[in-house]
Amino acid sequence: MSAVLYPILRPAISSAGLYFFTTDSGIEYEVRFGRRQDNILHATIVFGVINDEFEGEEYVETNRGEVFRVMNTISEVVRIFMEEHPKMVCYEFTGIPKEGETEDKSSQRSLLYRRYLPQIFDDNWELRFNGNNAIVTRKHFKR
Repeated sequence: MSAVLYPILRPAISSAGLYFFTTDSGIEYEVRFGRRQDNILHATIVFGVINDEFEGEEYVETNRGEVFRVMNTISEVVRIFMEEHPKMVCYEFTGIPKEGETEDKSSQRSLLYRRYLPQIFDDNWELRFNGNNAIVTRKHFKR
């Protein structure tokens, strides 16, 4: 991988699905993989800043000129999770609109997903975008 990444703090137990990294400007990010109760092989992925200065806005993403390196690091976290959990069949991403964005228009985060998800998932995965949601499903998996 040619992209420069931030150092990633992995969970002590891989099944925990909670990763962290800190940018050069001191912004702390969390990347969380939540398993669906009705299908443990379906993970919802959320990420955001966890610094106290952002007052609990859990899925905020800052604009301090680090977005590409942040997204490259998040992409690498997803790859690590996929390697550690090879039986997963579905990943779900939601581009929660930021303040000032509307639900009827693709959020900035959704646009980032459209750019980065094809770089993470190869031809064995189907990418579907629906509004601000992205669902990535293993192609050979049949329910």
